[in-house]
Amino acid sequence: MYDPSQLRTFLAVAQTLSFTQAARRLGLRQSTVSQHVRRLEDTAGRQLFSRDTHSVELTEDGEAMLGFARRILEAHEQAAAFFTGTRLRGRLRFGASEDFVLTRLTEILEGFRHDHPEVDLELTVELSGTLHEQLADGKLDLVLAKRRPEDPRGELVWHDRLVWIGAERLRLDPERPVPLIVYPPPGITRALALEALERQGRAWRIACTSGSLNGLIAAARAGLGVMAHSRGLVPPGLVRVPERAGLPELGEVDFVLVHAKRHTSAKSAADALASSILAGGNRLYRGAP
Repeated sequence: MYDPSQLRTFLAVAQTLSFTQAARRLGLRQSTVSQHVRRLEDTAGRQLFSRDTHSVELTEDGEAMLGFARRILEAHEQAAAFFTGTRLRGRLRFGASEDFVLTRLTEILEGFRHDHPEVDLELTVELSGTLHEQLADGKLDLVLAKRRPEDPRGELVWHDRLVWIGAERLRLDPERPVPLIVYPPPGITRALALEALERQGRAWRIACTSGSLNGLIAAARAGLGVMAHSRGLVPPGLVRVPERAGLPELGEVDFVLVHAKRHTSAKSAADALASSILAGGNRLYRGAP
């Protein structure tokens, strides 16, 4: 009933909230992306996106289609692998940023291990900046992380905004420096937060530094300060800081998959895992397990 190519296009648009970005990810013309979405909507008999010249958002029916599309594509890929007799082997060094500690990435990795039991998957969890450095040094084969605004590399998994978050009871004194909860260098959100405050001319101080997302969350829940975080990944127990606090806009952030530049024996396994992450990307940013 549902065309897999149309479902892949739908997922790409849903994750990037952009027909242009989806076209770049899939290597298609934007008109083809629009055509795929229109045909899928005709098949479903429902509108999946509300869109105008400035924005693209999922409708309630679009949200429902996310889960169906992912499961259909997973079954399709499993059947294709079974009947073609493709069996991936070898060592795959995969790096994921701290941002995904509280997401359903584990479910995607579990599914990959089930489908490819002869791949030795090695997982490294680190800061995005550190992962990019390790990838450049040849220590990793595939990375899922934020990218710096000026960095064009990587396959877009989804696009999001950065927001200020903290404990619900936290109140900021406008006469005192903003207490910040941050990753250590080379944390990308750290750099963006400091740059935004400097542009505004707002004084700040470091209230907590931790390389662990759980450490940052604990400090934020204790009311020690505010932290910059992806809007789609706000941890339980924390809320967005209200606009009346006067904190500056943080801008946007891209989460991307980046492959090692060198052609290695892990390329086929890295491609397969990347496909699984792209197909299941909605599980990463739509709530913790």
